[in-house]
Formats: sequence, structure tokens, C-alpha cells
Amino acid sequence: MTDANTLMVEKYRNSFLKEVEANVEEGDWVRMCMQCGVCAGSCPLGPHWAHPPQEIFMMIRAGKREEVLTSDSMWMCTSCYNCIVRCPRELPITHIMHGLANYAHRLGIAPKMNPTRRFAKIFWDNIASSGRVNELTLSIKLYFMDGIASGIKKGLEMMGVGLGLVKTGRLNPLGLISHSGVKDTKGLHAMLKKAKEIEDKRKGLA
Repeated sequence: MTDANTLMVEKYRNSFLKEVEANVEEGDWVRMCMQCGVCAGSCPLGPHWAHPPQEIFMMIRAGKREEVLTSDSMWMCTSCYNCIVRCPRELPITHIMHGLANYAHRLGIAPKMNPTRRFAKIFWDNIASSGRVNELTLSIKLYFMDGIASGIKKGLEMMGVGLGLVKTGRLNPLGLISHSGVKDTKGLHAMLKKAKEIEDKRKGLA
């Protein structure tokens, strides 16, 4: 076999597909996609995907590691599960997309400016600190994540909504000082730390 043929065979074996199967939740289902496109047609955000799910799966099988892991497509998933319900092969598409996003994040190569990824991090930091979401601090951080000027502009635009939430008791204007989390925050943090250690060990990142 010539060197050129050897390279073609190695590329066909696709180490990236094996990497996905080993490191991404439900990643072993990727090879089952038959490229029908029902997932893309069922997604409410379908027109906004740079690479719809079936295309991501095709790219994985083609060995396009960098293109997949640096794509912001996985971060577009809102967990509506339309794709899973309608997939003729019942692929766990939502789980795979979130798994790919999480894997790219762990590797440190996920797109840093993607708004969905930024929201996910802000939300996680918020709830992990006390065990309960502090709506006021969450809103403030979201409004000001692009700077002071942008935050003030968004705040003025949403003033009516904010006042409505305060009137109905859905938003506590004193949340910065009166927010109460779970009773055992120390235990919560210990649990989250242990969960991360287990996950890192399972994925070989410890």
C-alpha cells in the first residue's frame, strides 16, 4: 500500500469520531445519523444554526475536529427536545449537542463570545454560589455583560418589565442583600466539587 493510500485509510478510520464516542455524552449515537435533516427542520432556531445537528454529525464523521469544537452551533440548543421526538432513529440529539458543548468547554476551545455560552456560565455561577438563583444579580450580570453603556441601555428598555415583576413579587429589589440560598451551602459546594472530580477522573482530565 502506498503512503497516499495509507493516509487515506487513517483518515477514514477517523480518530475524532472515536474521541467523541469516548468523551461526549451519548456520542456513540453519532454514527447512527442517516442525514435526513428532520432535526434541523424541527428546531425552532433551525434557520439560525451555522451547522444544524445532522451537519455537525457529518462533520464529526469526516474528522473535522477543529471546525466542530469551535463552532457555536451546539450552544444554540435550547433543550426543546423536538429533534429527539421526531428523529426517525430516536437519536438523543439534544444530549449529544450539550455533550459536545461541554466537551469543547472543558478543552478550552469553545467560542468565548457566544451569548448562549456566556449566559450558561453566568447562570451556573449564580446558582452554584448559593443553591438558588438570585434573579436580581442574574439580571444585572446579563444586562452588563457587554459593558456599562450596554447595560444601562438594556435596563432602560426593560424598565417596564422589571417594574411589573416587582409589583407581582417575581423580583425582589433588595435581592442583593436579602437573598437566601439553601441551608447547607458548604455541603452544596463540597458536593459540586466532588462531582467535578468524579467527572474529570472519568474523562481522564484529573
